[in-house]
Order: sequence, then structure tokens, then C-alpha cells
Amino acid sequence: MPNAPDKPVPVALPQCAGAVCMVRPAAFGFNAETAASNRFQSADAADPVRDAAAAREEFDALIARLRGAGVRVLVVEDSPFPPKPDAVFPNNWVSFHADGTVVLYPMRSPSRRRERRRELIDAVSAQLGFVERRRVDLTSHEAEGRFLEGTGSLVLDHGERLAYACRSPRTDEALVRDWCQQLEYEPVLFDAATPDGAAVYHTNVLLWIGEAAVGVGADWIASEDRERVLSSLEAAGRDVIALPDAALQAFGGNMLEVRCADGDAGRALVLSATAEAALDDMTRERLAATTDRLVVADVSTIERRGGGSVRCMLAEVPL
Repeated sequence: MPNAPDKPVPVALPQCAGAVCMVRPAAFGFNAETAASNRFQSADAADPVRDAAAAREEFDALIARLRGAGVRVLVVEDSPFPPKPDAVFPNNWVSFHADGTVVLYPMRSPSRRRERRRELIDAVSAQLGFVERRRVDLTSHEAEGRFLEGTGSLVLDHGERLAYACRSPRTDEALVRDWCQQLEYEPVLFDAATPDGAAVYHTNVLLWIGEAAVGVGADWIASEDRERVLSSLEAAGRDVIALPDAALQAFGGNMLEVRCADGDAGRALVLSATAEAALDDMTRERLAATTDRLVVADVSTIERRGGGSVRCMLAEVPL
């Protein structure tokens, strides 16, 4: 059956995007609204002015490291009003796809819904040359209390057209299936929790997928789902790297591999200094062997107050 006229035909997709879009925060800080479901956030000894300044410094240092590695980066300035403490994490409200689709996502926190800005999408088109051919707007589901928070909720295997998703209050199963139907992926749904029983709020806390390797915190995946998820990951032929609890607690599941602008420069795997310090020597060696370079940046203030790491700061733009 032919596709509907407004539905692009699926194409062979590279796993790694050729550019990333980032939002420099104007009012970064601890968000009590999101902390209820994000155990990685901490308000201990918080100083709003100091934290906001440190977050901007960390943000700029990450950009410098990415560009130094040859990664193409578009920076969009956050608007100061209304304040948006989590604006540094744009991957939760928008995603860009190789067929020209732009998806807007329903966010659980009302304060985070303010982050959706037409200016960012326009900048991606104007400055990176991304051509939008279709808009999938899922934001109306917020009124129904149903949420799907972008590539926090969805970890995508583009080559196999699989969407891995951990069910949570921020990741509605029906919306995962709807997203997959509209973008022609197959869902791989599962449950997961930390060792103390807290539900994993975003899938990208425990899973990342690169071109030649995948990192997964299998021990956090529910026992009844674990073998099925691992079998699916292994079937793609990548090196499956196990991430222990200590690495996951340090954002070891929140990495992202991207292509460098110079094709000869290959690929770069981006991870935080917190995550890198939690890896043993063997894991570091396996990571280095499956990519062309590691880009390590200290974003500890953003991690501690915002509860997200480098992957959450990068909205991929396929070019």
C-alpha cells in the first residue's frame, strides 16, 4: 500500500547525526517540579546565582570541546522570560529526523512546556540547512495527562528502525506506539528501576546506541524484560557494553555519538567527566575502540541540579 502523500517514505538512516543544536541557558537552576520523578536531581547546598553561572561555563566548555573534535554545533540562546530552568535540555521537547520530520513532544512539567520555541526550529533550518517536510505535534496529549519526552523517553536505533522506551510517568506506552506508527519504527518497550526501587524516568538514563557499540544498564531493566531487550540490541551486531550500577548512577547511560563535520574525522562519543570517572579501564578501552574519539566534558552542576547530562543537552540534527 503506498504511503499517504504527507508521509515521507522511510530511508536508510545513519545512526549518528551530522550536527547538534544546543540551548545556552538563561535561567538554569533546580526545578522542584521535575525533581519528584528524577532521582538524579539534588537541591543540597543550592545557590541559584552560582549554579546558573556555573551551568553557563560548563555549557560553553562543552561547546568548545565538541567543536574542537570537529562536531558541528548550533547554539540558540535561551530567552530569559519566562524563566526556564531546564532549557539546556532541548532533546526532550523536539526531535529532527532524516526524512524531514520535526516532532514536538508532550512534557509532564508545565514549566518545561515553556521551552518549546519556534525560534529554535527556524534556526536549525536557517543555519544548518535542515529542510522540514512534516510536523508531528503530540503536545495536545498534555491535556490528557499523557507524556512522551523526546529522545529522553525514546532511544532510537535508526538502522534497525527500533525505538527503545522504558515505561514511566514521562513515557506513555500508547504514545510510544503512536510515535512508532507515524515514523515507521518498531517499539521495544520495557520496565526499569534503580536498585532502590525508583522507576527510571527516562530511557536514556540507562541506554545509548552508537554506530558500532551500545551501552546498556541491563541490571536496571526488569527481569522479565531483560533478555528480550538484550537480544534485540545484540541482533544489530554492535558491541554491547554492560554498564554497572555505579556507572549508571554517574550518568554513564547518558552518552551520545555524533558524526564530525569533516567526514575524515569520523565519529565522536560524547560523555561527561562524571561518567568517564565511573568507568573501569576495560570499559574505557572498549569505548575508545568503537568510536574515533571520546569527547569528555565536566557538566557536574548541570547534572546535579538538572538531573541530566551531555546527551540531554544535545538535540541531534541529521544532515
